[in-house]
Amino acid sequence: MQLPDMNLLVALDALLDEGSVVGAARRMNLSPAAMSRTLTRIREAVGDPILVRAGRGLVPTPKALQLQGQVRNVVEQAALLFRSADQVDLSTLRRRFSVRANDFFIGVYGGRLFDTMERMAPLCELCFVPEGDTDDEALREGRLDLRVSNTMPASPEVKVQNLFSTTFVGLAREDHPLFDEEITAARFASYSHISISRRGIARGPIDTALNAQGLERRVALIAPGFHGAMFMLPDSDLLLPVPKEALLSANRLKLPLRAFALPISLPTLVLAQSWHPRFDKDPAHRWLRETMRESCHATWLEAQPA
Repeated sequence: MQLPDMNLLVALDALLDEGSVVGAARRMNLSPAAMSRTLTRIREAVGDPILVRAGRGLVPTPKALQLQGQVRNVVEQAALLFRSADQVDLSTLRRRFSVRANDFFIGVYGGRLFDTMERMAPLCELCFVPEGDTDDEALREGRLDLRVSNTMPASPEVKVQNLFSTTFVGLAREDHPLFDEEITAARFASYSHISISRRGIARGPIDTALNAQGLERRVALIAPGFHGAMFMLPDSDLLLPVPKEALLSANRLKLPLRAFALPISLPTLVLAQSWHPRFDKDPAHRWLRETMRESCHATWLEAQPA
């Protein structure tokens, strides 16, 4: 029996992941014309169009969606077969690492992580993807390499490693009237707040703490990310609770903002990275996890008060 061309499987994996001939060509260091010819060969081998035109883009056929998980598994297993069990040549490694994290983590911790990867593995790509509701499934299927979050994964087989802990502080414009007097819980609750939630949820631990004192705040604005919300503060009387490391971003951008200690008690958040055990022995993935931990620790130390 004639075995299929392994390069076609690698190309098919790239095409299905990118959903684009141009994107797949860029990942495989081919010209778009060469990738288009490869797609033609794949179509002939599979007996299916794989990707069809929809407006200005391409969408996968039902057959392609059915094959996607199988193709990804075969490509990963083949890569592991030919890869050293204990070592990886980072200088020649070509791989995209997908990390799911929120904008706070990307903005504060992502820079040092990327800088380290750029120096040690210059041919690799770091792809941050938005938070989703099916993280465990994405880890299991290999669509995600790492998930960074303060919530535990639902699947018991997913491995978890703590990265750092953080607490919240408040942010407001530097001449905000809140700073005219002592910042009490009552005065804190009297101003309108920004709540950060990608699901549009207004209430959280802050409201629980205020309610315990018979107080209630008004959430006037809900935003999906901390960094976008920070740019709204200089022109308003809004208050924004943020993880304390976000002050690094505010200071680097020289935003006219002032931080303050929250007059309520909130639980400490622990952020962790999680991954599926299928990648536990993968040397490149192990390097990614170690780099993530070391980069986070260095940034966390930088953010601590002198």
